[in-house]
Amino acid sequence: MTVRLLLVDDHPVVRAGLRDMLSMEPGIDVVGECADGEDAVRMAAELRPDLVLMDLRMPGTDGVAATARITAAGTAKVLVLTTYDSDSDILRAIEAGATGYLLKDTPLRQLTEAVRAAARGETVLAPPVAAKLVTRLRVPGPQDLTPREVQVLRCVAKGLSNPNIARELHIGEATVKTHLLRAFEKLGVSGRTAAVLAAITRGILPAP
Repeated sequence: MTVRLLLVDDHPVVRAGLRDMLSMEPGIDVVGECADGEDAVRMAAELRPDLVLMDLRMPGTDGVAATARITAAGTAKVLVLTTYDSDSDILRAIEAGATGYLLKDTPLRQLTEAVRAAARGETVLAPPVAAKLVTRLRVPGPQDLTPREVQVLRCVAKGLSNPNIARELHIGEATVKTHLLRAFEKLGVSGRTAAVLAAITRGILPAP
């Protein structure tokens, strides 16, 4: 399968280097290039590439916003290629729908393999990025659960209903609901089972 690729980077020298290198690779066809997120959204809709190789920080519409719009429209998959590896950048890109996240010091062979894999829909993460992402998911961030919220989730994990949790913790049933809703919001979930799974993944609750 030939991967039709759109390059997005606000540095002309970087775009030229990527185009020259990737165009030489068998099975990769660079169908277009642009310098900002707004053009990336437009060209993705017009050219319908298999994959957009997206820089992250650009003037105007940045890579995260462009990624969200492209993936929401279903016009192409997006692989981020950037120099930035902060936790916030990584999370914003993945939440926007990026299939993968690579750094610009990635060797050419790994980059070409990643392009093909991302075009197939596989998740591709640079090792430092993967490590940070796993750490962030397992360790609670600024929105830590309170001890009472953890107690309530522990009861949920045991299969207790809200009335039973209220009796167990000697609090009102309305208070149980309040703690649950706040825990859902902090964990980014909308249900009891998802909350327990997220808490286990982040190490807040022990694995069963």
